[in-house]
Amino acid sequence: MRQLFLFLIATFLHASLAVAQPNIVLVFIDDMGWGDFSCFGNKDANTPNIDRMAAEGLRFEQFYVNSPICSPSRTAISTGHYPQRWRITSYLAHRALNNRRGMAQWLDPNAPTLARALNKAGYATGHFGKWHMGGQRDVTDAPAITKYGFDTSLTNFEGMGPKLLPLTLKPGQDSKKPGRIWGDAARLGKGVRWMQRSEITGGFVDEAIPFIKKAVKAKKPFYINLWPDDVHSPFWPPVDKWADGKRGLYHSVLQEMDRQFGKLFELIKEDPKLRDNTLVLICSDNGPEQGAGSAGPFRGFKTHLYEGGVRSSLIAWGPGLVAKQNHVNRTSVFSAIDLVPTLLDLTGSPHPKNANYDGESLTGTLLGKSDASRKAPIYFRRPPDRDSYYGDKDLPDLAVRDGKWKFLCEYDGDEPELFDMEKDRGETKNIAAKHPELVAKFAKACITWHKSLPPDNGPQLAGDFRRNPPKKPKKK
Repeated sequence: MRQLFLFLIATFLHASLAVAQPNIVLVFIDDMGWGDFSCFGNKDANTPNIDRMAAEGLRFEQFYVNSPICSPSRTAISTGHYPQRWRITSYLAHRALNNRRGMAQWLDPNAPTLARALNKAGYATGHFGKWHMGGQRDVTDAPAITKYGFDTSLTNFEGMGPKLLPLTLKPGQDSKKPGRIWGDAARLGKGVRWMQRSEITGGFVDEAIPFIKKAVKAKKPFYINLWPDDVHSPFWPPVDKWADGKRGLYHSVLQEMDRQFGKLFELIKEDPKLRDNTLVLICSDNGPEQGAGSAGPFRGFKTHLYEGGVRSSLIAWGPGLVAKQNHVNRTSVFSAIDLVPTLLDLTGSPHPKNANYDGESLTGTLLGKSDASRKAPIYFRRPPDRDSYYGDKDLPDLAVRDGKWKFLCEYDGDEPELFDMEKDRGETKNIAAKHPELVAKFAKACITWHKSLPPDNGPQLAGDFRRNPPKKPKKK
């Protein structure tokens, strides 16, 4: 009798925990700058759906991603590790180019992904949107996205599995003859559908909504990646919302993306059970392309280790979970690698054995109950093929954010740059000459960190891509 009683109590507690586990939606936007949401200061475009999420939640001003370029940034937010651990240090491209840069061809499917850990903890897991961690161009033998812990997936041309591929139209173009881009990606998985590029975020949303409803019906918590690529060039807004110039086109696709988010956000807000037990996180994978998005007050762009390349706006929404509304956190310094252990702890999910995360758990910070920062510094290494980009012919190779200090240098510690982020967040005044002791300390730390991780071919390629840039493949 006693054993039956204990069994019933354990069953009840397990069921209660399952109900209490919060749902997670991670919106990870491609190539969007820190200053692009209107709630982060953009006066030239409106993002009302995202702004409403911010007004009901938290905005973080000192959140970082862990690379200034796509694939490694996605690797970091998926694994809780610096992406260098998995030899993904620039965007994944053709097999030969990946080899030339000293990179893996795809993320190791044995990596301790957040999705797999949550899936093992009872979550329904779905990936909807850009992947770019393996399976693109001539890399046709990469693992399917579902091998990384997802129950289902729908992606674009940079991933293995079912996908939405883009049709394109310009004003005045015959609607019966739309263009196609990345047409040869149809071979990278069954279940290909074609739709206007200007509508593809809506296509991912339309796939995510029935997934959510199915999980709710099954009484399972859910974890969703919604990773749109609208604001990555080439820009294709709706024909009736076409604009002049690169920045005008960018703002058109930004606003259209926000509009298409609305359906998903409203579903979650209007269902009391979802509203009270869902956490929505919204951020970008790296800084903006030059001439398109805006890094706000920060120096640099995508591919740079300056703030404009690696600092991202972050919004956390969850009325039943987040302690503050319409609050701006200007002090907490943390990064994408911290989200994995944080979300596992928030959901009560076990950490994978031997995960040894580079990230730190900051549940109080993410939920607005604390202004704590991560304890360890945040380190960065530039993409191996980006020693020269956007007019800067010798970009720093390494960087670290430690407390109020930001330090950048070459692989050997040479050419130091030191900035006081409390006084100079725009990195305008290099004060390295005034602080030789800090320069020595940070240079040693950066070099030690750099040498502790698998190398890429950055040192060998310094300047080489500038002299001999890889040929761009023809679009099919």
